[in-house]
Amino acid sequence: MSTTSSLPTPPPADAAPAAVPIRSAGDVSDLVNSGTARGRHAKMIVVIALGGIFLDAYDLSSLAYGLPDITKQFGLSSTMAGVVTASISVGSLIGALVGGWLVDRIGRYRVFMANMLFFVVTALVCALAQDAWTLIGARFVMGIGVGMDIPVAIAFLAEFSRLRGKGSKGSRTAAWSPAWYAATSGCYLIIMALYFLLPDAQLGWLWRFTVGFGAVPALLVLLLRRRYMNESPTWAADQGDLEGAARILRESYGVEAYVPDDVKSSEEQPARRPGIGAYARLFRGPYRTRTIQSVAVGLAETFGYNAVAFGLPIIIATLMTQGPLTTIASSFALNLVFALTGGLLGIRWASTKGAWPMMSLGFAIQLVAITALALIGQPSGTAVVTAGILMLGAFMFAQGFGPGAHIMSYASLGFPTSMRGVSIGFNQAVLRLGSTLTLFFFPILSTGLGTGVYWVILGAPVLGLVALLVKRWEPVGFDADAEERKLSLR
Repeated sequence: MSTTSSLPTPPPADAAPAAVPIRSAGDVSDLVNSGTARGRHAKMIVVIALGGIFLDAYDLSSLAYGLPDITKQFGLSSTMAGVVTASISVGSLIGALVGGWLVDRIGRYRVFMANMLFFVVTALVCALAQDAWTLIGARFVMGIGVGMDIPVAIAFLAEFSRLRGKGSKGSRTAAWSPAWYAATSGCYLIIMALYFLLPDAQLGWLWRFTVGFGAVPALLVLLLRRRYMNESPTWAADQGDLEGAARILRESYGVEAYVPDDVKSSEEQPARRPGIGAYARLFRGPYRTRTIQSVAVGLAETFGYNAVAFGLPIIIATLMTQGPLTTIASSFALNLVFALTGGLLGIRWASTKGAWPMMSLGFAIQLVAITALALIGQPSGTAVVTAGILMLGAFMFAQGFGPGAHIMSYASLGFPTSMRGVSIGFNQAVLRLGSTLTLFFFPILSTGLGTGVYWVILGAPVLGLVALLVKRWEPVGFDADAEERKLSLR
């Protein structure tokens, strides 16, 4: 008996690729999910999508250190300081709702190409603002761009990736987390460089240079998008445009896809254009529980992250009574060493361990870290201050591989292509509402409660753990498009 494997012999490397017939949206989805379709442009699209996430994080965190200087320059009360910090979140709430719907209605590519203008123009307006209301208005418009960008970026990460294995939807969706922390680390690195370059008399302008610099990577991403970007093939096929999907597979993946003559042409197949009522679908059938759970863990993540990560300069400078250089250096190190490292591990573990175990472990570590900070209170002495900063590091590390990495998995991978933009947009809108309230009230609470604010932050990991323990749902490796096709046959 022959011991030769029954698997087909792979073709030579220089062999012409075999033609692949595309008869339905399911064929396109299965082709991408299997990992058979691979190409340089597809990988670049993933990198560019992460570049959008990088910009979102940079613009959201670029004012974190400069808030005391802004407050001083514009003579702001603590309430107005809260309005300045929260304005970008209000804009992103609106942008997420509108952007999520547009992503499903007019396509990923069009929304992706449009929103860079928000980043370039508003970054420059913020840097040149001469009064608080101009700054608030520019940050609000910038937030609309951020809100629109996240649903389309995450949709691209999910729809240009295979279902399982290396480079899977789970690992690439989790990659948004290290991209985010790379941006926040880069932001603090720029702040640190400017701190040494600027004369002492000009340090009050540091925040302007930091915010304005955000226009530079935005222009770079915009140029790359024009060169490499393409529509999602699964979205095009879902709209009935099989010819368009086949073209994208040829251009971005190098797959010789074609639509057979006996299949209806793309012009004869009706496109699915979701209306505003598409949001109601999130609360029907199997999607209701997933929507509620993704929102609950997302609120827990965003409350904890915004209070701790965005509030790092306030926590270190005010609650830990450290000087400006220590504040900048500590904030940079916590983002780079702890959060970014955790995010990279989140990518590595996503496909092998799944989202649910990593989220649960992350929230548990955060629960311990915040409890320790609350018990330490106002630190005195080098050893206690070091212990407090290490607890902040533990929180950020857990955020990186746990809640931070996988909230997007819960918001996107459990939903099919036809409603992925809406699901991410709704999730982000609710999260931005929580973020807005956190950014508005945190300066007020930290001033009024001092270290007692840690007991308030403790509610974040508690909520996250409760939401996960109520129902064990694993989105990584789940084929939502296949589920939708089965449901449509019933």
